[in-house]
Amino acid sequence: MSLATGTRLGAYEILAPLGAGGMGEVYRARDPKLNRDVAIKILPEALVADPAALARFEREAQAVAALSHPNILAIHDFGRQGDIAYAVVELLEGETLRARLANGALPARKAVDVAGQIAGGLAAAHEKGIVHRDLKPENVFVTHEGHVKLLDFGLAKNTGPTTGSGSGLLTAEKYTEPGTVMGTVGYMSPEQVRGEAVDHRSDIFSFGVVLYEMLAGRQVFRRERGRRHPAPAPLAASHGRRRGPRRGACVGRRVRSMDL
Repeated sequence: MSLATGTRLGAYEILAPLGAGGMGEVYRARDPKLNRDVAIKILPEALVADPAALARFEREAQAVAALSHPNILAIHDFGRQGDIAYAVVELLEGETLRARLANGALPARKAVDVAGQIAGGLAAAHEKGIVHRDLKPENVFVTHEGHVKLLDFGLAKNTGPTTGSGSGLLTAEKYTEPGTVMGTVGYMSPEQVRGEAVDHRSDIFSFGVVLYEMLAGRQVFRRERGRRHPAPAPLAASHGRRRGPRRGACVGRRVRSMDL
């Protein structure tokens, strides 16, 4: 359902459409209380009656609201009006990393800058026990000022807060039935592809894939002439019994410390 200019959702007035995707339609809107423009994400009408889709939409709002970090899209409000479910988030001006990569690889220093900001946002989410599970260039936004924002926590999974002990790294899915594959092919970790339980290390795998694409200007797992490059062995198999990086570990510091 498309919303006409002037339509009101709660206190917000719809100004113009911004785009649409599988998990929602996005509009520019006006917040009269604070006298500012915001973005409103609306779950498509066809999915409102789907309990799983609605729960995922509400989970995204809750996941983002639990995070306060300059590299994570801020959420201001969430509500229902009739058959419409919506989230009010900060309005961004710029483009997605996917749009920026349409012109090829980024300069090395710029790629490291973007990667450092992505890593900072992921580390903040992981410290809260939140795993994104769908990190890809489409879900990374670069503002005109060069600030990076992580978008779309619609597949986010809450694994509980960090304990600091490193124990229990593989936790049971709280929102997804075992064997369910969620994410984007080409950016998912091997465990995620097989529908196994995932944790923050799956995001780190996806982060590495995105970093490769920023530097090389092409996807690391891509189809060429009817064949696809093989995915790496599962993390557990390739590293034996070695423990993966601690949740919220120094991935951000390591990226920022690169000397180019």
